[in-house]
Amino acid sequence: QVQLVESGGGLVQAGGSLRLSCAASGRTFNIYSMGWFRQAPGKEREFVAAINWIGGTEDYGGSVKGRFTISRDNAKITVYLQMTSLKPEDTGDYYCTGRRGSMRSEWSAYDYWGQGTQVTVSS
Repeated sequence: QVQLVESGGGLVQAGGSLRLSCAASGRTFNIYSMGWFRQAPGKEREFVAAINWIGGTEDYGGSVKGRFTISRDNAKITVYLQMTSLKPEDTGDYYCTGRRGSMRSEWSAYDYWGQGTQVTVSS
C-alpha cells in the first residue's frame, strides 16, 4: 500500500503564498504520477495540478495556471504545491493523490489519496 500525508495548509491573506507538501511512503514504486485536488464547501472537487514522476511533465487546472507550481523531490518521495497570488476562491481542502500511471485530471483515475489539508484565504 501507499500512504500519502499532506502538510502546509493554513490561513493566509489574499495575495499571499503558501506551500503544500505531500510525502509518500510504503510501496512508492507503484507511483508514476501525483496530483493535487481541492474541494471548497458546497462545491465539486476540482483538479489543481499533477506531475509525472519520471520526466516531470506538469499539468494545471485552468483556475490556478500561472499562480501555482507543482514540483517533486525524488529523493524524499515528496510532491509540493507552491501557491502564489492566492485568492479567497482558492479556499478549500487540498488533497494529494497518487496514480499507477501517467497523470490525469480526474479524481477517479487516481489510486491513492491523502487525508487532505485545509487552506483558507482571507480577503
